[in-house]
Amino acid sequence: MIYHEKRAALEEGPADESQDYNLPQPPAGHEINNRPVRWEPETDGEKGDILEKVRNFKTASQLRELGLYPYFRTISSAQDTEVIIEGQKVLMLGSNSYLGLTNHPEIKAAARAAVDKYGTGCAGSRFLNGSLDIHLELEEALGKLVKKEAVLLYSTGFQVNLGVISALVGKGEYVIGDKSNHASIVEGCLLAQGKFLRFSHKDMAALESRLQRIEPGAGKLVVVDGVFSMEGDVIQLPELCRIAGEHGAAVMVDDAHSIGVLGERGAGTASHFGLTDQVHLIMGTFSKSLASLGGFIASDAETIDYLKHHSRPLIFSASMSPANCAAVLAALKIMAQEPERIAQLWRNTQRMKQGLCDLGFDLGDSKTPILPVYVRDLMVAFKVCKRLQEEGLFVNPVVSPAVAPGQELIRISLMATHTDKQVDFALEKLGKVGKEFGLT
Repeated sequence: MIYHEKRAALEEGPADESQDYNLPQPPAGHEINNRPVRWEPETDGEKGDILEKVRNFKTASQLRELGLYPYFRTISSAQDTEVIIEGQKVLMLGSNSYLGLTNHPEIKAAARAAVDKYGTGCAGSRFLNGSLDIHLELEEALGKLVKKEAVLLYSTGFQVNLGVISALVGKGEYVIGDKSNHASIVEGCLLAQGKFLRFSHKDMAALESRLQRIEPGAGKLVVVDGVFSMEGDVIQLPELCRIAGEHGAAVMVDDAHSIGVLGERGAGTASHFGLTDQVHLIMGTFSKSLASLGGFIASDAETIDYLKHHSRPLIFSASMSPANCAAVLAALKIMAQEPERIAQLWRNTQRMKQGLCDLGFDLGDSKTPILPVYVRDLMVAFKVCKRLQEEGLFVNPVVSPAVAPGQELIRISLMATHTDKQVDFALEKLGKVGKEFGLT
């Protein structure tokens, strides 16, 4: 539903054939990472109307009329294992709070204390008047976690990918990404002045083919998710680093869904594979395991210093609020002191995954607490989501552009704080609804 034109930055080839999508989309449109790209309207010399596409957008209203609109559901309670929607308690299986820390009393107390000390905001960017000592404290703590020399905070995770990739990849250089990368990575690649190439999901032969076609002297950055946010699978980082190294490409890993989930002490994908020294840039967010809002990039000191002076989304945005910083610091402390949280997350994941497999659901290649239940039909995804909420479960339907048409799924995500009773309740309801729609 988001349109953007930057065709000059894309190079297609045999390893990346286009797909025919059946979803409603603009005439003569095509897609980048399942993301519709703006089309050239035929005006016949008449004055163009920029709002024409607004008036022609009917998808959301049609779903509302059918009672199947699944977005912007209003929650009137804390983000916990159970939430209140329209006065009804439902089991939350759609949260990214993997460690269950968003409602932790110590984290809330830390945020309140930060407001008392610093106020509610910074009233400026890090570049000018918005750098606080608590920002530096958090950057140091994150550097120790992911074992990188330096760290730079951004106000959101989206801004990290937007600001880092666009600052590093200049004219005559290349950024190469997995076709299932998060939208924020795609936007960063499109904003960069270099050329944006893609390879099929987790296809290392396709990645190598892309790199082989690039002139040896050109700068190259390979960017991937560590854990893919919809599919729940993990990038083959050892092979990717080997291929990138052979072709002189730097590697950047988005660990938004890996921090607090994979690696030593929850340090992420590079730690999980023992490849921290081969991953030049580690990106992470705070809105998932770390119970806050914002993001960071970790690398060597020279790279971070360069980004401080060239990353426009950093320079021209207000800095991360003190309360959010304090919340992350408290979450990092709890994660270090209570390693049993990560262990419990994985126990819950295994219990749910085994139960779903026993029921006959298709979970793809998930290896993480993100469990995709494939339905492979647009309307079925919306209908299943509605039925599950009626049965007391909050889940997320995932459709294009988040996944390719024909790969629609119900995204289930586990938390460390889910109980066995809650997981078993969910399996009972999923089995019931799955049978109704012929998914089991």
